[in-house]
Order: sequence, then C-alpha cells, then structure tokens
Amino acid sequence: MTKAIMIQGAGSNVGKSMLVAGIARACVRRGMSVAPFKPQNMSNNAAVTADGGEIGRAQALQALACGLEPLVDMNPVLLKPETDIGAQVIVQGKRFATMKARDYGKMKSKLLPPVLESFGRIGQGRDLVIVEGAGSPAEVNLRAGDIANMGFATSANVPVVLIGDIDRGGVIAQLVGTHAVLPPEDEALIKGFAINKFRGDTTLFNDGMDIIAARTKWAPLGIIPWFADAWKLPAEDVMDIASKTGGDIKIAVPRLNRIANFDDLDPLSATPGVSVEIIEAGRPLPGDADLIIIPGSKSTIADLAHFRAQGWDIDLAAHVRRGGHVLGICGGYQMLGREIIDDDGIEGAPARVAGLGLLDISTVMAPQKRLALSQATYLPTGDPVTGYEIHIGVTDGPDCNRAWLSLDGRGEGAASADGRVLGCYLHGLFTADAFRSAFLSQLGRPVTAYSYEASVQDTLDRLADHLETHMDIDRLLTLAR
Repeated sequence: MTKAIMIQGAGSNVGKSMLVAGIARACVRRGMSVAPFKPQNMSNNAAVTADGGEIGRAQALQALACGLEPLVDMNPVLLKPETDIGAQVIVQGKRFATMKARDYGKMKSKLLPPVLESFGRIGQGRDLVIVEGAGSPAEVNLRAGDIANMGFATSANVPVVLIGDIDRGGVIAQLVGTHAVLPPEDEALIKGFAINKFRGDTTLFNDGMDIIAARTKWAPLGIIPWFADAWKLPAEDVMDIASKTGGDIKIAVPRLNRIANFDDLDPLSATPGVSVEIIEAGRPLPGDADLIIIPGSKSTIADLAHFRAQGWDIDLAAHVRRGGHVLGICGGYQMLGREIIDDDGIEGAPARVAGLGLLDISTVMAPQKRLALSQATYLPTGDPVTGYEIHIGVTDGPDCNRAWLSLDGRGEGAASADGRVLGCYLHGLFTADAFRSAFLSQLGRPVTAYSYEASVQDTLDRLADHLETHMDIDRLLTLAR
C-alpha cells in the first residue's frame, strides 16, 4: 500500500523543494518506488511534462531525483504570476483561467477534487509519495478553502513534517508559533520537525531542539547543515537567482520583473570559466560583457517597458555597436524584434508595441500556448539539442530565414546578418554539453568541457548523503501513512 508524508515549511523558502528531492533520492537508493507531489505551486519557472502539460520546475527536479519523467499529476495546480495581483491558473497541466488573487481565493476550494484525483493517480504502484506544501500553514487567515497545506493534508489524511529555517533567525518562534496558531485538527497531523540551513556546530542548537519538542510534542528529525552545493540544482524561486562570477567568459542577464524559465541559466552558471551576472533594476548592463541574454518572461510587453525604464535598451544598443553578442530566449526573443502585436489583449490591454529592433522579426500574440518537448540540431555544428517550448505568440520576419536551429524538421530562431544577435523559443538548450561548448566558443575564449546533467545527478546523490547523515530518514518513514 502506498504511504505518504508531507513536508511543510514554517515559512517560505525554508528549503522544502530541495529537501523533498534529497529525501526522494535517499529513498530511491533504498530500493523504494517514490513519486513527488505538490498540490499547489506558484512559479513562473515551469517545466513541460511528458504528458504534454506544465508543472513547477521543482517538481521536475524531484521527479529526476525519483528516476521518473515529470507528469502533470505531480503538480496539479500551478499559479503563474502575471501582475502583482493576478496570475494564470494551470490545472492538471492546462491553462484554466487568469484570475486576480482575491477571485482565486474565493474559488480555490473547487480545485480540491482534481488535486485529490491527481494525488490518487500519482500514488498508484508507488511505495511512497512525498508531498510538498507551499508557504506556511501558520497563515491561518488563508485556511478556508486551502489546498496547498493543511487543507490538503486533512483531506488526504497525510501526516506532516514541519521544517524551520534557522538561517533567517527566530526558528523556535517559527515552529512553536505555528503550533500555537493552528486549529487542533490541523496540529494533530504534524508528527515531526527538522531544522534546515544551519551554519556551524549543530550541537549548539541541541537545547533548542529540546525546547521545540517539549512545546509541540513533535518528533525531532534532525538539524540539517547548510548544503553548500544547492546552487548546482535548478532553482524555482526567482529570489534564488544569484550571480556566479569569476570566469573569463562574462554573461550578463537583466532581471526582468516577470522573468520566467530562468533555469536556462543554470548550466551556464555551472560551467567552469563562465561568469553569469544578474543585473538588478537600476544598474546598467556592463560594458565588458561577452554575451547579454534576455531571458523568458511571463509578461513580455510589461517587461519590455521595464527593460526600457532601466535604460537597458540604450546599454544593449551600445553593446551591439561594440561587437558584443546577444541571445533572446522566448519572451526575450520577442523583445528583440521590431514589433509585438497583441490586438486581442492576451497580455492585458490590446496593444502594438515597438520592440528593441535588433532582429528583423515581428511577433503576434495568440491565445494558444505551445507546450512541447523538442529535439533540435544546432545548425552551425550539427550538435544535438534537447529542450522545451512553452510560449504564446507566433514570430516571423526576414531574420527567421537565418534560423540557427533545426527543430522537428523546421527552422527555429532568427539571427541578425552578422550573426551576433540571436533569438529562439527553445528553453533548456544549454543543458546539451556539446552545443553549450560550441555556442560559448564563438565568444572567442576557451571553454572547459563539462557535463551538466551528470553534475545534477551527482549533486542529488550528495544531497541524499547529506540528509542521511543529518536527518533521521528512518524515523521520518515510520511517520508516513
């Protein structure tokens, strides 16, 4: 019979996603059949699934840790923010609606049946399902209709382990405070707790563990030290994007307000000799960059306005005049063209907006979203590329006649006449080692060979080792039901 355990956090960004991946890998290495599950996620960093939908990137990583292909049932509700108060709602992999937060709050309880349906399917034939919560169950003002934390746990009768983040301070208050505010029926499902992101001598917090256990009666499952290699795993939260400097090849990436699918940057950051610098709003694009990447966006027209507001359009034009290289991916690709046409108001009010004009292309927004896992070929070298498409809009124009990828038998992407400005819709292309080396070599600096996917697998194994050492996995498994 399938068992389940739910990992919830005493706050946001306590490391739940990484812990689920590490626990999953540890259990798989014990010979168990394991699957991840997250009832509701909020992220613009999505993954395309084998069954043709989209889920949060963290669940795709967790699937990898389990040795599984990502499936829509692993994350049945995905919220993709488009504005500060509204988001696109994805249900079981497909677009359901675009809603304001207040309206979603009123109807989210209606999504519990498909969530439970997906949970039932994902557990079939498995020994264990590891469920990840979202935010914190202590937000009891959001408890009515909840499907992300205790609302799901009580409906599915899944026991909970609560994780506290000691790096932010106040971890005793996080955990004991959560115990204090939860209604009795919710608190009864919490069976254990652990402390994450500890720096230094963990024995210094032994008394703290005793205090939390005495106040809550929850089983202590360990103090987990900071995992220094976490940056080598694909990040889901935009707040986790960080610069990685020190390499001879310098890549600059402007942080867009609605940046999406930024895991495109992970293989570049991990490659020896490559610096990836995230440029925050208010800072100029650096004049010494070899390559500027304009990443994906959930709201292309709004992010183009933000791009111009920082003066980055001027910086980018100067970069091109100096002979620098530019790559636009998905929304960034659309921005590089002459015009973005949204007569139907797909992204907001109907609009026609001038692009950056570095590629002779135009994009017409359309309601149909393209979701596809794709195999491509890098035409200059013939190297294979594996990636995914997840976008709205159709792009065409003279520079598309200089496609630099062959994708499913058709040309993909566009290039300027001198080949220094490129764009495409294919995400994930830099995970292909040979292509990545060939692409970077055109920047005129030597590139060190590096296997990105092997590095991710190795990091998952080391994360599992880390948790086996510092977390009581055996006791955690006894808590599963």
